Amino acid sequence: GDLIAVFDADFIPTRNFLKRTVGFFKDKEVALVQTPQSYYNPDPVAYNLGLENILTAEEELFYRHIQPIRDSTNSIVCCGTSFVVRRSAILSIGGFFTDSIAEDYYTGVCLSAQGYKLIYLDEKLSAGLAAENIASHVSQRLRWAQGTLQGLFLDANPLTIPGLTNLQRLVHLDGLLYWFTSWSRIYFLIVPIAYTFFGIIFFKATATQVLCFLVPFYLLQFSVFSWINCGSRSALMSDIYSVVSCFPIGLTVLQTMLNPFSRGFKVTPKGISRESFNYNWQLASPLIIVFVATAISFGFNLTELLIPGSSLQSLETAQLSQHMSLAWIWSGYNLLVLSIALLILLDSPNPNTNEWFDLRKVVRINIGGQTYWGITKWISEVGAQIKLTEKLSISLKDNLKVSLKIMGENLRLPGKITHTDLTSESPTLQIGFNQQMSLPQTRCLIEMLFCGVGQWKPCDTPGEFSLLWLLLKSFLQPRFVFNRNPNLSTISSTEVPSSNLTKLNGEMAVVAPAPQAMATVADFQEDNSSQPLLKPISLVAQPRVKPTSVAQTVGEEVAIKVAIPMNPELNSQVEASAHWEAEGETVVIKVAIPNELIQK
Repeated sequence: GDLIAVFDADFIPTRNFLKRTVGFFKDKEVALVQTPQSYYNPDPVAYNLGLENILTAEEELFYRHIQPIRDSTNSIVCCGTSFVVRRSAILSIGGFFTDSIAEDYYTGVCLSAQGYKLIYLDEKLSAGLAAENIASHVSQRLRWAQGTLQGLFLDANPLTIPGLTNLQRLVHLDGLLYWFTSWSRIYFLIVPIAYTFFGIIFFKATATQVLCFLVPFYLLQFSVFSWINCGSRSALMSDIYSVVSCFPIGLTVLQTMLNPFSRGFKVTPKGISRESFNYNWQLASPLIIVFVATAISFGFNLTELLIPGSSLQSLETAQLSQHMSLAWIWSGYNLLVLSIALLILLDSPNPNTNEWFDLRKVVRINIGGQTYWGITKWISEVGAQIKLTEKLSISLKDNLKVSLKIMGENLRLPGKITHTDLTSESPTLQIGFNQQMSLPQTRCLIEMLFCGVGQWKPCDTPGEFSLLWLLLKSFLQPRFVFNRNPNLSTISSTEVPSSNLTKLNGEMAVVAPAPQAMATVADFQEDNSSQPLLKPISLVAQPRVKPTSVAQTVGEEVAIKVAIPMNPELNSQVEASAHWEAEGETVVIKVAIPNELIQK
């Protein structure tokens, strides 16, 4: 083929990946189109804090802020997955660059040096597995640091390779220097400690100077940081991320500069499950030492501030007293960041090797010859939790075989009941899918879970004060005390808004915008009983309806009530008119629903 699509083994593209990327190659000068990396499992930092689905992944800052900027200078980073490359362009540079463990980055550099265009398409068109524990998370970044800095010793060095413009070299220099910022983070951690224990004054500032210059600067930075990077990262979270890995990255940078090819490529472990908490002592050791020293420094400086002269005799200088304000504020902030970083290094249990999605789908279940309707609360490759729309008329037991049809997907799955909760008016069933599913069934299920168009939407980070509150709450109510056995962690899944749908698998159509939007559902012909042909169907992200009472005469227009369970918090009903009509062997019901309600 003329084009090569490249994915890591754990990445799954959406249905429209090629439609959105291939068109760029109409320009013969385009060699590569890169899309963002997205993840269908929680970032390990967010998971260990109990803030999954709230915090953005660390990579969001790079893909939403830095890559678009680099794109303006034709200096984007090829990220090794989720991209399409022109075969002839790759062959012109001798194939993928393999002299560095950052082969993706330097492949992009070589293509740019040959005069090709590299395009960044800021659309999430695939998703894969993020590192599943903190050790893997840090190990991945050590590999990126080593691989990037190896280029300084290779012919593909972006600072010296022929063919790049000065502006491109400047942009690549910024990427190389980034890894040295780990040493500046270590420096900012030890400054207040050196001041307290050794009397070394790195910055001379009085309380007045701190209030007039330092405080306004930090307030301004915290106010605009998230706005500048399009809501992808907060300033506080950036500091925490950098502290978690500053010591191992700093050591890796030093080792790479002295011996750049001392270590080979190590694949990030994936598909890992944990039944218990695990603390990463090797990563935590330097941070614990710094934390203890910072706590002593904070106590010393705060005591001297509150009781002047109580601690200064040992320093034999009164000059230090005027800098106590800066010292205790600095130490206090470092204590906050170090505390959260040490909490992050405690990996929480994650017994599930399959990711569960918070995805609403209308399902029809056959249990012992009886048919019931429900809505999925959670669903994965191995099972689903379903909330039924009516009480059961038969008794259930675990391991009872069932047949499940997911409406709108033309997907039927065999399974068995693994757990039941029959205490409420709407019973809940936990169903495990048959592991001997056919290949078409498996493909259809995976496509439904992972390949939806527009499924992977970016989310914004909380504001600085909201984030501070969430972090303090995580610190005061840590998982290892208040949630020692998390059974299930679901991933939010975005479905296409109903107002944007025109047709779904030939079963329904939505006409919008209009004063009223029409939803047409046809899937009731299988019932041969004397009961009404209409079965209860719920309006979820797709515009489905759930009539709760209806006349039984085909062709008669009747007034019905339509429940809207699309949002668990939205339990309102709407008066609507319904009309039954026969279309061949199929009986359909057409319900007019106000457009404003569909928008909800």
